[in-house]
Amino acid sequence: MNKIQAIKDKKIKTFQNKTYTIPKYEKKILVKEANLFCDWYAKKVLSKEKKTKFNLKFKKIVKKLSQKIKLKNHIFVHRDFHISNLMYQNNKIAIIDSQDALIGNKAYDLASLIDDVRYKTSKSFKQNVYKFYIKTQKSLDKKKFKNDFEIISVLRNLKVIGVFTRLAIRDNKKKYLKLIPYTWSLIKMRIKENKNFKELNDLLKQSFKDKMT
Repeated sequence: MNKIQAIKDKKIKTFQNKTYTIPKYEKKILVKEANLFCDWYAKKVLSKEKKTKFNLKFKKIVKKLSQKIKLKNHIFVHRDFHISNLMYQNNKIAIIDSQDALIGNKAYDLASLIDDVRYKTSKSFKQNVYKFYIKTQKSLDKKKFKNDFEIISVLRNLKVIGVFTRLAIRDNKKKYLKLIPYTWSLIKMRIKENKNFKELNDLLKQSFKDKMT
């Protein structure tokens, strides 16, 4: 991950010899992605009346959470840095699917890896990976990083629930639905440890009690 985050190029030449500028992972993009939870999952699960009220509250809360992110968007972010895209070859780790890369928050790819919905790991294992990464960082505001890591993890996994629901409904790829329960457990784990999530926790408990207990 450190090698990926060390990439400085923000402009590259495509195979068509055109210049491509890697976009910034602006907060409005993070918010828009998290709102996929409303657009697909809440729309499917909640009644019309409940959905409208939920969506209004949810989108306000998500926007407020995005504004609490502290670190700058200045790091190369793979954006899909998880177990399915990592391969072990010739005693090295190779990575695929970098087409959605953006210039964003230093915590994003670590959150993708540690709270990967495709591969279940224990809480202690997650903590060990987190600590290992922190040890490799010479100058890092650990408090700000932890704050961003937890917010990004929750927003990202809310997005994941929306994306997996969309894949099932729109593209008939129902296999992704089996990953949603573990995604909920990851969200619960992060939410209960951070006071920033009180409003979100209350709203999700109110609207999806069976998922948050």
